[in-house]
Amino acid sequence: MPPDYWQTLRLTLALALCTAVLLLVLCLPLAYALAHSRSRLRPLAEAVVSLPLVLPPTVIGFYLLLAFSDSTALGRFLIEKLGLSLNFTFPGILVGSLVYSLPFMMQPLQAGFRQLPRSLTEAAYTLGKSRLTTLWRVLLPNMKPALLNGAVLTFAHTLGEFGVVLMIGGNLPGRTRVASIAIYDEVQSLQYDQANAYAGTLLAVAFSILVALYWFSKKNAAHLS
Repeated sequence: MPPDYWQTLRLTLALALCTAVLLLVLCLPLAYALAHSRSRLRPLAEAVVSLPLVLPPTVIGFYLLLAFSDSTALGRFLIEKLGLSLNFTFPGILVGSLVYSLPFMMQPLQAGFRQLPRSLTEAAYTLGKSRLTTLWRVLLPNMKPALLNGAVLTFAHTLGEFGVVLMIGGNLPGRTRVASIAIYDEVQSLQYDQANAYAGTLLAVAFSILVALYWFSKKNAAHLS
């Protein structure tokens, strides 16, 4: 077992969990707005959201690395005004993960909102419910599979992030060294047994998550039928 195995694993799981929770909160209003928007700019917004699916992770990581540096206006503002230096820190790789995993949360939520009958929203408004109450008490309980899919896919996807994390965070043990980077580092050092410890753990976690997801989806489908 690698000497920093548990430390690296805890950091990896913390990154995946924080990314999934934050994106779930941030994407709910955005997915709701896009699902019901009739604006001509909706295709542009959807293209921006889906961009991480087609861009190489290193491209995203490179531009975020530049954006967070003191050579840009945004970077100088973060460093000088807010005291935030994001490059080579856990908050930095968290921001990178939020950007890179955005479509994995947005698309299931957006599809979930679109599949709900419009009559649910109209009935809630007729009864005098506010938009927030309608979203929280009416819509969300009826789209649990979409919520679960988004959270699980985001969590599992973040577990295997490599390019974005490496570009923004480097390979700092206890700070930015996640399991995917540790695997690459151990292989470069010809430490295949140690690389296998990380790879086997990620495989087991990802497989368990997907089995649980498909089990829940099958159970939910059987309940609805």
